[in-house]
Amino acid sequence: MKPTRTKSEYYWQMRRELYQQEHEELRGSFRSWLDKEVVPHQQEWAAAGIVPRELFADAGRHGFLAFEVPEEHGGGGVADFRFNAVIGEEVQAAGVGGAGLGITLHNDICLPYFMRYCTGEQRERWLPGIASGELITAIAMTEPGIGSDLASMSTSAIRDGDHYVVNGSKTFITNGINADLVITAVKTDPSQRHKGMSLVVLERGMDGFERGRNLEKIGQHAQDTAELFFTDVQVPVANLLGEEGQGFYQLTANLPQERLSIAMSGVAAARAALTWTLEYVKERTAFGQAIGSFQNSKFVLAEIATEVEIGETFVDRCVVALNAGELTAVEAAEAKWWCTELQKRVVDRCLQLFGGYGYMLEYPIARAYADARITTIYGGTTEIMKEIIGRSLGL
Repeated sequence: MKPTRTKSEYYWQMRRELYQQEHEELRGSFRSWLDKEVVPHQQEWAAAGIVPRELFADAGRHGFLAFEVPEEHGGGGVADFRFNAVIGEEVQAAGVGGAGLGITLHNDICLPYFMRYCTGEQRERWLPGIASGELITAIAMTEPGIGSDLASMSTSAIRDGDHYVVNGSKTFITNGINADLVITAVKTDPSQRHKGMSLVVLERGMDGFERGRNLEKIGQHAQDTAELFFTDVQVPVANLLGEEGQGFYQLTANLPQERLSIAMSGVAAARAALTWTLEYVKERTAFGQAIGSFQNSKFVLAEIATEVEIGETFVDRCVVALNAGELTAVEAAEAKWWCTELQKRVVDRCLQLFGGYGYMLEYPIARAYADARITTIYGGTTEIMKEIIGRSLGL
């Protein structure tokens, strides 16, 4: 096994035992692709509020999507979350978190639902396009006004023969404008709470399925985040994922991977901020000396470097547990809240060392500062994560 980076490059980083040669080969090719195809366009896409659909197709052509999809459906046929982790780390290292979020959502959060719950017919219909990037995915859970209380959702899917009639709305949906396949949490039995929830896949072009505005956000500007509206949408029963009434349990089963993905991106973003800041404080001078030579700079960066190492070590352990099928909901909650709070704290402290330049969007630290604010909210707020952990303690 090799370290992610050599000591000559980043001397403060411990040797990591998580990755093997094939993961590092992916890292190199993916980072080269980001530098060529994403980094030069990030400001243009941020201004537009969306990345072009072709970005997903190009990622698919290069083998950067849907690693777990079997080879007969165009994927890599490898169920190893370390490949996903490499993608997430390099997106943050390149400073393109907004532009890359759609890919990590497609790979880390949406794909497992298709892999676990698709019938044979559904796999034939959807997996090749998911692997190629021709079918972009999203998941729609949140509704206006319900926050984390998913069981109180009102979007309904009432069966009528061979179809469900879907009515309702969703909001804050990542990939909401670009998505072709939207895993949608609905109530197939509105009289029930958790037991009445199911998952159905709505497809682009279905009558009555409309996209609202591309929401304007504090950060993640290149990521399309949309409102979705459903008015008497006729969804074939063949688009039901898994069993009727099992939607809440399906969502719960996938939460550990979803939250680990967010945690991994959070600590990677903190690592990236540390890297940029170390480079900056060595070059920038004040009062005749590099600002990195001042005691305050040294102490702040020493604290950050230590915290990042600790967070990264825990996340690596969680990735190993996930690959072994042993990651618990509590461990994922611990990783999610701590690493995203770490991300927010580290980026803020690093920006301070940039001074006024840190407030300028031409610097990646400024974009990272804006992007970081959402991570302690989506995928389950910090408060919800602590509630999960607290209950596990018998409290």
